[in-house]
Amino acid sequence: MEIKKGDKKWKKLGKIALGLALLLGLSSCGNKEESKVTSNSNSTENPKEKQSIKIGVVGEYNDVLNEVIKRYEEKTGNDVELVVFSDYNQPNEVLESGDIDLNAYQHKKFLEEFNKDHKTELISIGNTMLAPLGIYSKKYKSLDEVKENDEIVIPNDASNGARALFLLQDAGLIKVKGEKGDPVTVEDIKENPKNLKITEVDAAQTARNLDSAALAIVNDTFALDSKIATEYPALKFEESKADDTNPYVNVFAAKKERKDDKVLNDFVKNYYQTDATKKDYEKLTGGAWIPAW
Repeated sequence: MEIKKGDKKWKKLGKIALGLALLLGLSSCGNKEESKVTSNSNSTENPKEKQSIKIGVVGEYNDVLNEVIKRYEEKTGNDVELVVFSDYNQPNEVLESGDIDLNAYQHKKFLEEFNKDHKTELISIGNTMLAPLGIYSKKYKSLDEVKENDEIVIPNDASNGARALFLLQDAGLIKVKGEKGDPVTVEDIKENPKNLKITEVDAAQTARNLDSAALAIVNDTFALDSKIATEYPALKFEESKADDTNPYVNVFAAKKERKDDKVLNDFVKNYYQTDATKKDYEKLTGGAWIPAW
């Protein structure tokens, strides 16, 4: 049946259509408001995100650092992971690549030499401690027992090698050209009255060579790792001050662009460089490692 304009039925259908349109419009507005509320609720600031720090170290003896990590994790809820390396170059290479956030194993002089040799710009963001080099032996109990033609093993990297030569000079075994802090090498030995054989090896291998060599100059980290520090106490340690003037103070190293990183600096300044950590050094290393802040 045809419905004509002006017909009552036409008017009735028009009213129904208008009503439906109004209902749809109101429904749409309601959805928009609901969407707006939902959106606003999602924009509420999220709780503080959990942070994670990766720290490169050399050797397995990290007792003091582990105590600091415990305090930091308990207080902040953040995570710290130690990444252990076996030689002295890897931690800086991996730091430069960005795969770790910090490393804690080297002194200022070593960091300076690494940057120079590898054209990097790694920086210190805080001192850790002074770990003196020591002269160790499984064969002798006194340096007076050293014989002619004995072999002495020293680290082969430039900074620790120079330190080792000056330590041998302090022990009265050789004399070298230059002053402490100078980058001397075995070529700079000017007096060697006992004709001692000086063998250069990777710092991580010095302690292991004590089965064949009469003496070895060993970094304290490796001395503790290999147990020689307790089984064969050092015959002589370096004599030096644990302050900013000493190029052999160990540091936390980071990439230059992270110099002001709040998370890293919070860990170093507020958790590591504390009185509690100084007590850890005394308790856990017997004073062999000296806090340097």
